[in-house]
Formats: sequence, C-alpha cells, structure tokens
Amino acid sequence: MKSGIFIVFEGIDGCGKTTQKDLLADFLSQKGYPVETTREPGGTLLGELIRELVLNPKYQEMFPLAETLLYLTDRAQHVGQKIIPALKAGRIVISERYTDSTLAYQGFGRGLDQAMLNQLNNLVTQGLKPHLTILLDIPPEIARIRLVSRKPGLQLDRLEQEKLV
Repeated sequence: MKSGIFIVFEGIDGCGKTTQKDLLADFLSQKGYPVETTREPGGTLLGELIRELVLNPKYQEMFPLAETLLYLTDRAQHVGQKIIPALKAGRIVISERYTDSTLAYQGFGRGLDQAMLNQLNNLVTQGLKPHLTILLDIPPEIARIRLVSRKPGLQLDRLEQEKLV
C-alpha cells in the first residue's frame, strides 16, 4: 500500500500560510510529486459551508464550545473525505491549519481545556498526525497590515475583526 506525506502550515492569519503552501506545492509538482493542497476550515463541500458559518461577522457572539465543535466537524469530514484517501493514494498533502490551530485558538484563545481538545482532536483525526508541521511566525502588527491590505474595501471576516480589536 502506498503512503503519502502530510505537511501542515500553521500560524496567525496574515502570516503567509497560503503563499508558502502554494510555493511548496508548485515546487513539488514541478519535481513530479503528486500533491494535494487543502485548508481548514474548508477543503470539502461541507467544510466550505462550515467555513462560511464560522467566519461570518454576523455570528460574532459564537459560544466557544459551539465554535470548537464546528471546527472539529470540519476536521472530521476533511480527514475522512480528503486527507486519508490522498495519503493512501501516495500523494503529498499540504494543509493550511490542522490540530495545532484548535489548541492555539480554542484552547489558549478561548480558554477551553487542552486535554479535552487533545482527546477530541484525536477522535476526529482518527489519530492522524502530520509528518511535518511548519509554524510561520510573524509579528502581529505585520499580519494586521497584510490582512487589511488583502481586502481593501471588503469586510474582514469574524475572526479577523476580532483579532484587530
């Protein structure tokens, strides 16, 4: 049975995850490696619907546990429908965000119990861990400038608005 490689880019919004994911995917593809790119939340049809919901500024007052369960629902679908099949097919899967984002944002950011989040992450990922996680570290001030300049005249999403406060 073939076995792929799972790579994750983590970091705050505006740090360059999408850019680096795309650059790595292009480089590996040019070298002849089969590559699948994806993101969280999103990556599947259900995931994109969840993404629209959790990022919608209309739901600014979302309860932390409800928010977490939506992200975990996305991840369960993402892992089962997209990541595991691609890895079994021998592909290199490159994702923006994975379990570390939940620990950072919902654990440290929302104050939810880390042990509970670890158990839930293990459940929804079927124990799947990345082969490599790359944390892109950038000063928050630069990330804010990037976020605002990325969407001139457009409304920032729910989490982007929250981070700017």
